[in-house]
Amino acid sequence: MSQAANRLTPFFENMQFEQNDGRMILNFGPQHPSAHGQLKLVLELDGEKIVRAMPEVGFMHRGIEKMAENMTYQEFIPVTDRVDYIASTATNYAFCEAVERLCDVKVPRRAKIIRVILLELNRISSHLLFLATHALDIGAMTVFLYAFREREYILDLIEKYCGARLTHSVVRIGGMPLDIPQGWLEELLKFCDEFPKDIQTYEDLLTENRIWKMRLENVGIISKELALSSGCSGIMLRASGVKWDIRKEQPYLIYDELDFEVPYATAGDCYARYLLYMKEMKECVKILRQCEKLYHTSPREILADAPQYVSPSKEQIMSQNYSLMQHFVLITQGVKPRRGEIYFASESPKGELGIYINSQGEASPYRLKIRTPSFSHCAIYEDLLKGQYIADVAAIIGSTNIILGEVDR
Repeated sequence: MSQAANRLTPFFENMQFEQNDGRMILNFGPQHPSAHGQLKLVLELDGEKIVRAMPEVGFMHRGIEKMAENMTYQEFIPVTDRVDYIASTATNYAFCEAVERLCDVKVPRRAKIIRVILLELNRISSHLLFLATHALDIGAMTVFLYAFREREYILDLIEKYCGARLTHSVVRIGGMPLDIPQGWLEELLKFCDEFPKDIQTYEDLLTENRIWKMRLENVGIISKELALSSGCSGIMLRASGVKWDIRKEQPYLIYDELDFEVPYATAGDCYARYLLYMKEMKECVKILRQCEKLYHTSPREILADAPQYVSPSKEQIMSQNYSLMQHFVLITQGVKPRRGEIYFASESPKGELGIYINSQGEASPYRLKIRTPSFSHCAIYEDLLKGQYIADVAAIIGSTNIILGEVDR
């Protein structure tokens, strides 16, 4: 018997089957379009109301954390793209920052600014995908098309910087591999000028739309207590009345220098979460404008001066013999941080993204653990879906904004 079947056995044994009691078992997924990945929900229904729910995951499990233990730190960076593949820079950055803190590497200011720009672009891109698919699940086809139009502009910007659109592998241990190309910031500012108008279009179509409100208001309510006890973070936590954002509470990069608000709500329902996503995109635009100004006053260095841990720039490798030797050693033997352990938490588009590394002084981590927000937000379905109607399942799953690459890893 499979592990999945073993886990489901108590679920079925404890159910009372009576003739003509109106109960039925429904498998929602793992190939359902509203599951946003390979998610299977085993639902026990009394008519159209859900009596019990059990999420079943693991269909996309790739053993990423075990792979990290058999790769050098540099080799593992492209693998981090595949965790939250909708905002891959978020995991790129969190992993590199954890290694940098373990090695006591100080990242140059310009590299920090570039990282924040890319992280916030990834945040908007992720939120737009949420809005597009969430609206499509509920029947708003027009918003899906509009949101993907703006997301395409962001992907074009990122592609012009690093050459990739989805899996970026753009952050390096010690800084950034590339400075911002000429004319790129002008295109960024053009996006910042136009995007608030697009957000207004989304709001005009949805926010006061009576069908949209009927489908989302008082649906999928997460109380403050349930959110905290279930390990929710990000908008899932802030929509339930907890004003917690790691960028404000435990600042990293240059977030402590930036002026932005942390939107929160108290209703805890699907509609409150939708409103927060809209407000957060507006705050991202404010951050991007500030970063553009700070970039012009920052020194030109984008890589830390730490030969033991950081490869030289491409120009140095091509022109200096010692730099070529240094690069060869780091690539063939790998970065070897000190013995110790580190946990670094960042605010990804979906919540708290944490990287734990246990180092024994070797080129590969002895143990690596990724704390992903989607895993906690998927586990809450067992409590959240109970008492809801089957017609609301798609709306609730969409509002939690999980990515199965994060859940299964």
